[in-house]
Amino acid sequence: MAALFFLACFSFVVAKDEMTSSLLIGNARIDIRIEGSALRLPAKDVFRWVQSAAESVTAYYGRFPLPQVLIRITPFEGRGVRNGMTFGDRGGRITIRVGNDTSPAELASDWMLTHEMIHLAFPSVDEKHHWIEEGIATYVEPIARIQAGHLKAEQMWFDLVRDMHQGLPQVGDRGLDHTHTWGRTYWGGALFCLLADIEIRRQTNNAKGLEHALRGILDAGGDLHKEWNLEAAFRVGDRAVGVNVLQPLYARMKDMPVGVDLDSLWTQLGILPDGSSVRFDDRAALAAIRRAITMAESGTGAENSSPARLTAVFAGRAVGSS
Repeated sequence: MAALFFLACFSFVVAKDEMTSSLLIGNARIDIRIEGSALRLPAKDVFRWVQSAAESVTAYYGRFPLPQVLIRITPFEGRGVRNGMTFGDRGGRITIRVGNDTSPAELASDWMLTHEMIHLAFPSVDEKHHWIEEGIATYVEPIARIQAGHLKAEQMWFDLVRDMHQGLPQVGDRGLDHTHTWGRTYWGGALFCLLADIEIRRQTNNAKGLEHALRGILDAGGDLHKEWNLEAAFRVGDRAVGVNVLQPLYARMKDMPVGVDLDSLWTQLGILPDGSSVRFDDRAALAAIRRAITMAESGTGAENSSPARLTAVFAGRAVGSS
């Protein structure tokens, strides 16, 4: 991936008891607003957290999804990252809470902000299709972090093997469009994305993947600002990769439960559970597809490669109350 340059400008507004900064990534601007004064994390760690999430989303989509986004960070007593929400109004905004005792290491390993930024890159669809919005964010988030060098592939596949079963249909399931449980919304949607990614790569001999379909939708104007029909979005995505995968897979899974033998799928991908991690079998039938899923456009981000690091250039100034 060609080097990307970031310019962050910091300003501190004491009168409003909040701190505001901006991060420029390509042609996009991310405004970061920290409310109150309880957050005891160093500002540089907060900015690095936002930058890492932005790098990840940019690595996957080839650009940041929207030209301007506001991230409003609210501290709370305790530790961790909670309650991320993404909205399409005011240019695009994300609200998220960060515990005032969160360590820099905990912030660096967070997945939630990347998840929320991914929501910016897909159009708003009817409520019954909420599973695709959450499924994309759940599936793409770790891949994007791997491609930007912020996560190991072993961790992603361990998490998927551990959690993907939550997306399988249960008794009484009526398909993704009609079964709105937490598991089917997040992990059922992620399972749809995994199956689509594998099939696109199989039909294109690994030349294209789900990321190219999603980039095609974004480049056609399908971001969070817009309201689209889901079938129209899938037509655009299929056209972008040159094979029909999203539309027929949706037709199969929308109105009826579709079971998947996950144990067999992990074996075909060459993913072998190994205690608290996984090992890879590169002789497996779909091993090349597994490697390609986490590989960035430049060929970096793979399981045994050193990902290209994105270059950040910072310049800023502190401003007191007027």
